[in-house]
This record gives sequence, structure tokens and C-alpha cells, in this order.
Amino acid sequence: MTRAHLWLGAAGFAVAVACSDPNAIPDASLTNEVDTLTLWALDGGPLTRPTAYSLNARSGVRTWDVGTNFEFAFTVDPAGRPVLPPLEVLGLASSGSLKPGLKPSTLTFDGMKRAPLNGYVTTDTIPADSGGKFFIRTGVNSCASYGVPLYGKLEILYVDTVADTLSLRVVANQNCAYRDLDLGIPKD
Repeated sequence: MTRAHLWLGAAGFAVAVACSDPNAIPDASLTNEVDTLTLWALDGGPLTRPTAYSLNARSGVRTWDVGTNFEFAFTVDPAGRPVLPPLEVLGLASSGSLKPGLKPSTLTFDGMKRAPLNGYVTTDTIPADSGGKFFIRTGVNSCASYGVPLYGKLEILYVDTVADTLSLRVVANQNCAYRDLDLGIPKD
């Protein structure tokens, strides 16, 4: 057998082993980009407008269209304050152990380069103030076959208390288990 045959055989074996690992996370292939969007309040907003955000869809969604496929909604609490209730607060989170949530950040939006693993608020509403910045984590349902979440980041650009709208910019990393939030194809 020649060296070339041995090398090709070894390379083929390595590919077969890598492809046969049911726990392997695929290489990142989806690009991180900045999206800007507006959400309307759950209470009083038009039914035709998005009231929640879905990392999986990388967009604002209407809660009645998507069931529980979103991480948080926008609403105004009884005291008139704009808030972001995560899925669990709305009574819609699955029974799995990892719940969708938000984690406040003091970093600049551009400085939010890697999502943390823990510390996400899942059981309380979060004040939605202009300039607020948050990391986002899904539950594992988005990447259920791997048992891992998706991650992202957001900045609240503007809250309109008259129109009950919230404008944000978001980076949604749609590559399962990748926490890199820089623009482009994630490395990690």
C-alpha cells in the first residue's frame, strides 16, 4: 500500500468518526447580522403587529401565530411601565430545565461579544428602558436535537409610551450552541 492510500484511508476514517458522533455540534454556517425592529405592546397593540421576539425566527413575531416559539414579549405593566416578560412569566415556557431569558448587560452593544452561559432572568419581568442592553438565550427547543440553546444580544433603541412600541437592534446567533456575537460567521 502506498503512502497516499494510507493517508486517504486515515482521512476517510476520521471523517466517518466525526460524522457518526451524534453529540457533535455542526460547524457554524449562519451569519450573525444586526437587525432593527419594532415591537408593539401585548395589551392594546394591533393584532397584525409583532409583540414578541424570536431568536429562532430572527424577527419580531405575533404571539398568537407562533405559540411558544419566542423568548420574550413586550408589554406595559399595570403601573404604565414598559417591560419585557420572558416566556416563563407569561406561563408559556416548556417543562424543560433551560428556560428562555434575558441577562442585563452594562457593556456597550458592540462590546457584547460572547453570550454568558448562566444568569438569565427567566421568572420576572424586566424593565424596558431606552438604552437597555441584554443577552438573550432560548430554551433548548430551538436546537432540540443537540439539547443546546441559541444566543443573541439586543439593545433597546427607543420606547414610545404613547404608541406603546419598542424599537430595538438585535444580533441573533442562529448556530446551535455558538455564543459568539460578533458579526459574520461565529467562531465559538
